[in-house]
Amino acid sequence: MRLKSEHAKYVADKISIDLLKSGFVKLTQGLDPVSEAAVLILNEDMDIEKEINNEAMALIDTQDDDIEFYQADRKQLVWMIKRKIAAEKGFSFNWEERISDIAHHILDELYEEDLINYTISENRIKNIIFKSIDDYLKRQSDIEDIVYNKITNYKRDIPYGSEEYDIIFNKLYEEELRKLGL
Repeated sequence: MRLKSEHAKYVADKISIDLLKSGFVKLTQGLDPVSEAAVLILNEDMDIEKEINNEAMALIDTQDDDIEFYQADRKQLVWMIKRKIAAEKGFSFNWEERISDIAHHILDELYEEDLINYTISENRIKNIIFKSIDDYLKRQSDIEDIVYNKITNYKRDIPYGSEEYDIIFNKLYEEELRKLGL
């Protein structure tokens, strides 16, 4: 998935802000409960994907000798197994379908928990949520590039992957999000 677990909070915040700004939705308990509910749904989705990945890798690991003997493409086998497991679980790797499913689950949760009220069609609200997720993910790559360039232009060298790098990266990433109103 293009969405990383550390970004779930940012996506959820964007969803709650976009719902509020839409003018179609009344947030009955404010932004935070809406954001928290969205984070839970996003994390559940990412957990399912991790579970599928782990199952596929475990299955592949048990067949290492055969894979080597037949000179099979390990990466292609993993992808085929992941698709089969995902289909059995009703999980889609198609990005648009997946965002649509997530948006629907978030809408259901917000409505069931009485966190939102609206008088327009559910589909329009779901589309706002879908667009929030999609917009964030489109911007994510650009933001990461900006932050990476800022860090590489520091006067001193900060080793990629170090704790210091991660702290600085996260701080700069949040600044860029704030600049965009996220």
